[in-house]
Amino acid sequence: MSAPADPRPCAAPDPDAPDGMARIDLPYVQALTDRHGRRRYYFRRTGWPRVTLPGEPGSGPFMAAYQAALDAAPPTPAATLEARIAERVQPRSIAALVVEYYRSPEWAALRPSTRRGYRSQLDRFRTRYGNLGAVSMQAHHLEAILHRMADTPAAARNLRKRLRRVFRLAVRLGWRSDNPVVATEAPRARSGGFIAWSEDDITAFEARWPAGGRERLALYLLLYTGQRRSDIVGMGRQHIRDGRIAVCQLKTSARLQIRIHPVLQAELDRVPATALTFLTNRYGAPFSAAGFSQWFREAAQAAGLTDRTAHGLRKAAGRRLAEAGCSAKQIAAVLGHRTLEEVERYTRDADQARLADDAMARLEATTGTPAVKPST
Repeated sequence: MSAPADPRPCAAPDPDAPDGMARIDLPYVQALTDRHGRRRYYFRRTGWPRVTLPGEPGSGPFMAAYQAALDAAPPTPAATLEARIAERVQPRSIAALVVEYYRSPEWAALRPSTRRGYRSQLDRFRTRYGNLGAVSMQAHHLEAILHRMADTPAAARNLRKRLRRVFRLAVRLGWRSDNPVVATEAPRARSGGFIAWSEDDITAFEARWPAGGRERLALYLLLYTGQRRSDIVGMGRQHIRDGRIAVCQLKTSARLQIRIHPVLQAELDRVPATALTFLTNRYGAPFSAAGFSQWFREAAQAAGLTDRTAHGLRKAAGRRLAEAGCSAKQIAAVLGHRTLEEVERYTRDADQARLADDAMARLEATTGTPAVKPST
């Protein structure tokens, strides 16, 4: 059992003073004796992570490490919280692994908005299962956890995606030789997610909201650019050049140049030249993504569309492109998908309809129209 840390400032000998002369008190230095009887020193400052100080107080390595810790910038609130959690968690537990993931370069490379979404999922998982061993966790354990989320299949699938990244880090750290998440299956979603707007839906919205209004403009920005809510709320005249609108997608960082459709251009021409963004809230300021979603959902409900969302218009844009005969690569160039897997669903559905029409036309041509027998 190691001795408790000494809370008082550590007294260090002055290397330039004769024996028995002045001693230096170093704030934030605490000492403890380990189980081998060796004295160890740490820099402990409220709000800062603990730093090990090598050697003896007053020595060159000790003072260099002490000065570096003293000069360190204050950590961010998130970093401070993770440092405190890291001191309390069991080694190689789920909680420890999640903390390591938050410290990883992969996590640092994510956008702040993406990190917020991931953290909300992983922190809930860590709170409930953090004391379990990350090394002993097996696929059937994780699958049982995911199947308890059968009532929320989309959340289960998202959690599985996050855990796959987390346990991939465990393999890189050498904690384990396999990624158990790979062998799991999350509950299947009961629906295709956001409902794509039909042509009847679009017509109903246009009938309720006239040209020249914010609602009609929002509809056409979503429909004729195929972008997410987070991207259209920041669009303005500064993004238009040579008949195209430039987009840097917030979620993927994809940079796109999309030619402006004449229907959309007619609405853009109505926007005052002084407006910084095309869409503004009732106070004349740009929308937040969440604020826009709520406002647009209410506009759709006023048009009798109770379960239609802004993201459903992104799907409608993909559907229209597919029905126009665009290839998967062409649709990806507009929507900004990194892979063709998502896009192929649009082209697959459109191809199915065209092929079915062709097949039935051939059948009608070969069999003819059956004669109608007179009723008796």
